[in-house]
Amino acid sequence: MNYSQLIKQLNKGTADPVYLILGDQEYLSQQIKEAFIRLIPDSERSMNIGNYDMEDTTISTAVEDAISVPFFGERRLVIVNRPFFLTGMRVKSKLEQNTDDFLDYLQHPEESTVMVIFAPYDKLDSRKKVTKALKKVATTIEIGNLRESEIKKLVTDKISDQGFSINSDALDRMVELTGGKLTSMMSDLPKLILYNNETKIIDVESVNGLVSRSMEQNVFDLVNSVLRKDPKQSMDIYHQLLLENDEPIRINAVLIQQFRLLLQVMILQKHGYAQGNLASTLKVHPYRIKLAIQTVKHFSYNQLRDAYIGLVDTERQMKSTSRPPELLFELFVLKFMKQVS
Repeated sequence: MNYSQLIKQLNKGTADPVYLILGDQEYLSQQIKEAFIRLIPDSERSMNIGNYDMEDTTISTAVEDAISVPFFGERRLVIVNRPFFLTGMRVKSKLEQNTDDFLDYLQHPEESTVMVIFAPYDKLDSRKKVTKALKKVATTIEIGNLRESEIKKLVTDKISDQGFSINSDALDRMVELTGGKLTSMMSDLPKLILYNNETKIIDVESVNGLVSRSMEQNVFDLVNSVLRKDPKQSMDIYHQLLLENDEPIRINAVLIQQFRLLLQVMILQKHGYAQGNLASTLKVHPYRIKLAIQTVKHFSYNQLRDAYIGLVDTERQMKSTSRPPELLFELFVLKFMKQVS
């Protein structure tokens, strides 16, 4: 089941016993949560909705709520957030999550309860008994890696619902500036709608003026300026990131991540992987894959490898010496450009 099918089902007032919402999409998660809440009449919500965060509450507590009879109503809703025990993650929590009660519940879900598990992760640990049991029982909706066309449709539909329209070039520009992040795009819509209230048309000029560039987009531009051997633009973008309060060590880490992605895309493309396969295999946002494919067309494996190794060495120096991080990055840029010139 996909997002649209789920919303249609819930709007009809019908629901399955257990749902797994998999993926880190804050906007869609919130929309889904609100749709589930609407299943419970206003007057019953305080008594028949339970909301539990697994990083500070046990799953047994949520299960105990789920098996309770609804108070003066027909249905109970139990929302389980951040179930880290379904993954291989280690979290700073003093709680011991014993999943035995949860496993028992999954064998015989309460008919009058709808349990919704929001797992904001790229993937779960499928080797775990509890994960296998959940996937066998739950209706799963994956919202993590939406295709660019799906993101555009969701944004366009939201704009249309408010009596507005958006030019195709403006929509493309929004995707570019936000790195294709749906939540960021949706959060920028109120500004764009207010600004274009007279014309009811969102154009590229207003997008350029009101939509902020994401860190990922700035890093993408930085990667390309480094590869193009443009030291001035590289340092200009780097200093702009610093002005936006991004830490040097974090910028460097994101750069390493980006060059690693470029290398992975280049290697997998040589093995016949297409754009859609790359996104699912690497568990990366499809828009980032699209940009990576565009980039690797213009550079060699050796260039990407040398940049990656240079950044890893720069990170080591940032962590082990007292030299200014900005100077270390500048030295990396100059050394790399000397290597490829």
